[in-house]
Amino acid sequence: MKQKYVTNLSKLALLTATIIWGTSFFIMEGTIENIGIFTLLAIRFSVAAILMMAALFKKLKNIDREYLLYGFIMGAFVIAAYIAQTFGLADEGTTAGKNAFLTAIYCVIVPFVYWFVTRRKPDRYNITAAFLCILGVTLISMNGNDFSSVCVGDLLTLMGGLFFSFHMVAVSIFSQKKDILLLTMLQCLFAGIIAWVPALLTEKLPPNPGFTTILSVLYLSVMPTFVCYILQNVGQKFTPPSTAALIMSMEAVFGVLFSVIFTSERLYPKTALGFAVVFAAILISEMKPRFLGGKT
Repeated sequence: MKQKYVTNLSKLALLTATIIWGTSFFIMEGTIENIGIFTLLAIRFSVAAILMMAALFKKLKNIDREYLLYGFIMGAFVIAAYIAQTFGLADEGTTAGKNAFLTAIYCVIVPFVYWFVTRRKPDRYNITAAFLCILGVTLISMNGNDFSSVCVGDLLTLMGGLFFSFHMVAVSIFSQKKDILLLTMLQCLFAGIIAWVPALLTEKLPPNPGFTTILSVLYLSVMPTFVCYILQNVGQKFTPPSTAALIMSMEAVFGVLFSVIFTSERLYPKTALGFAVVFAAILISEMKPRFLGGKT
């Protein structure tokens, strides 16, 4: 009973993170018009790392070489993902909704990366659910956009999705060996350090960023970074990687919804069908044989 309670709370944590991340697409799209991409990412992860250090001050003495190695790997994967995704979003051919969809490709990749690394084969329900999820997210995110041509932004966003899948698998493996909160802090610290290198070499802080930009940067630093990575990494510790990836693909759903509500993106009838397909994918993954009347 206790294990089931922990598992359900973990899934709720992942879902909450996807809702918050869903707000970040249209906010990022507006913010990167006023501040350099590397600078924005460096500030986001540095602020998150400082907040985590303050919260975990008494635990910092437990950090050893293994913690540093795992934290660096997680941080390198996540900052590579964000750099690719954010430069993809900055491309004129990619909207916030399209960016959300292409990023969600990790829900298909994660089960296979985890299989390659751990030799633990995903069951047929996980695989079926992953591909159904991509179908659903496609219907949701197309929203009249022309997907027949591929732009540089699309390729960069797909690369970001690949790095996100590597990050998720790393979290699933490392969190079983170490304190996930310390790992999350180190992840943000190393991600920030890595981002500061190109930021200092190639970009300058805007002299007058404006109140809206400052508010957006603070929001992106605290909610989608500090709060969400705690929710994601703790949630993943108690959730199978394939299930976690599927739940987190809802980020694309919320990304489109918030873009429609707060920007000029339009909502089309096929979006409802896409939502239904995504929810069907989650049901198949969660209920498995009880849903399909079969055996695993």
